[in-house]
Amino acid sequence: MILTVTLNPSLDRTVLVDALERGEVLRTSAPIIQPGGKGVNISRALSANGTENVAILPVAGAEGAELSALLDEAGVSARYVPVSGRTRSNLSVVEPDGTVTKLNEPGLPLSAADLSVLTEVLTGAVAPHDWVVISGSVPPEFAAGQLVDLTRHVAELGANLAIDTSGEALVASLAARPRLIKPNRSELAEIAGRDLDSMSDVIAAAEELRARGVERVLVSLGADGAVLIGPNGVLVGESHVDAPRSTVGAGDCFLAGFLSKFSVDESDEEAALLAALAWGAAAVSLPGTTVPGPGDVAYENVRLVWQPDLDRPLVAS
Repeated sequence: MILTVTLNPSLDRTVLVDALERGEVLRTSAPIIQPGGKGVNISRALSANGTENVAILPVAGAEGAELSALLDEAGVSARYVPVSGRTRSNLSVVEPDGTVTKLNEPGLPLSAADLSVLTEVLTGAVAPHDWVVISGSVPPEFAAGQLVDLTRHVAELGANLAIDTSGEALVASLAARPRLIKPNRSELAEIAGRDLDSMSDVIAAAEELRARGVERVLVSLGADGAVLIGPNGVLVGESHVDAPRSTVGAGDCFLAGFLSKFSVDESDEEAALLAALAWGAAAVSLPGTTVPGPGDVAYENVRLVWQPDLDRPLVAS
């Protein structure tokens, strides 16, 4: 079983414009309204492709009610934790060339009581050997120690921990020695404290995290593909997208694709990385934060690179 925990979910609105011009009155398309938050997106992608999972998330207010209804409609199995305030609402503005401008609200703080209930729901749902994915931004005023406590509960229950967050939250999560983290290039550079200009730079930074107790580091690199660094060495993969439409949520679908295979068979890392690339590429081809279903995932657009040029400059991000 895969369980996702989204501490700061959102109701996402996506609109299309001919061009984004500051200070102008712009006409947009009708909005696409979808459930949001990284863990929520992972659960949506897993559910769309028939992989059993449970989403755990706090919800509040009218936005939280709409978010819950959309997840139920999508067939996502979820455990909702009612909290005070309201769930945040984010806006993505997409231009014809695929450029996305995101306006993300910060969300509202979780009280100690809210977090206690959420932890209780999680510990009641998880079993040994399950995968628990703690993913996305943390709410305002959420302390590093609170994340450490939450991850410690997961470890004590014998579950496998995966982390997909950034900044101080990512650093704090390393104390739990997660089996998997999934940074993108900028997130990995932030924690490494330096620019990562080539694949060899990315691999070196990932190995530093492994030295701190992380078992595997799965790095999404956008147009440069992805790399998996773990106890069995390094795997590099590439993908191709003919007509990109939106990158929002693509990294979440990337991680969902990886776990859909790896949670079943850890011995086949190659299949897991190919699935990650295929799901991520499919998501980029879809509007807004639409997740791909089986008919959208095309494995002919992805491949493993057995002799990569590790010193080739990466595409600027």
